[in-house]
Amino acid sequence: MTPPSQSYKAGARLLHWSMAILVIAMVPVGFLMIQKGLDRSLQNNLFIFHKNVGVLLLILIVIRIIYRWRNAPPPEPTHLATWQLKVAGATHWSLYTLLFVMPVAGYVRVRAGGFPIEALDAMGVPALVPKSKELAALAKSVHFYGGWAIAILMAMHIAAALQHGLIKRDGVFSRMWPTKP
Repeated sequence: MTPPSQSYKAGARLLHWSMAILVIAMVPVGFLMIQKGLDRSLQNNLFIFHKNVGVLLLILIVIRIIYRWRNAPPPEPTHLATWQLKVAGATHWSLYTLLFVMPVAGYVRVRAGGFPIEALDAMGVPALVPKSKELAALAKSVHFYGGWAIAILMAMHIAAALQHGLIKRDGVFSRMWPTKP
């Protein structure tokens, strides 16, 4: 068991796991919704889900960045090798960056392409970017390649977490795992 002083606070855990569930759903939906030959009704529903959850994820990552800025994470475990700490740090900050870039690129792609974002439209939020084929194409590329990058980083993050939680059992995994109320 990890001592409470070495564990993340409840707010960090809630944000982490809420976002993890949403991102784990978003990645396969994102890749599936662009497949050729998909039933149009299913494809439309997947697009609507992806766009609107993307808005939610953008809000959550902004909250998470502010939370992390105001609430320092617990100290790193002393038993980890320096290279592991560096890889973990680079992976975490890359994920943070992509979790911000992906919804912004998705937003730009959709709005510059002249498409709706149903949740924002329902709230009367106007488009913040002009309609532009060139801008939409650039954002589409950023979003597509960012999707691959986030999928790879997510797989690395999950693999490392499982290694610490199931194989090493060294307390690293339990630092972020939800505690019993």
